[in-house]
Amino acid sequence: MKTNARKTKISFSAVLAVILLATTLTFAAPKAPKVNAPQNVPAFPGTLVNACYVYVTSYDGDQFNPKLLPEDRRAIATVQDAMQKWGKFTLVYEPRQADIVLMVMSRPSEDVLAVYDAHDWPQNGQYLWRMMGRSGLQPSETPLVTKLEKAFGRATEGK
Repeated sequence: MKTNARKTKISFSAVLAVILLATTLTFAAPKAPKVNAPQNVPAFPGTLVNACYVYVTSYDGDQFNPKLLPEDRRAIATVQDAMQKWGKFTLVYEPRQADIVLMVMSRPSEDVLAVYDAHDWPQNGQYLWRMMGRSGLQPSETPLVTKLEKAFGRATEGK
């Protein structure tokens, strides 16, 4: 009889220890950042809310540059497709025709989407809006473009 009570007590103690360990690990785990939280998306520049034409390129050259990395070429095409689906801007293929320049970069560690005023670009190399993130410009999903759309929407709410 003592053997059964002892086994039950050991089993109960083991189960309790596992539950306590699991609970501790749950509370100790880092919190995932809120991807769609407004505070994580910078405000879109008010000076560009009336823009109509957008040119998409990469930091290493345009989509027709033979030295351009394939990842950047795909990112340009992906952002161009996303811009056409959004329908807010007309896509142009020469920077002198644009109001906004979107510069992209796609690397295994991080993707970048930055907005420049086309009238100051490339002389003024200062971006006006930028987001970065892992897998942010993939052909199947473009969370960086989604954040751009949200920031633009917030900038134009009162207009």
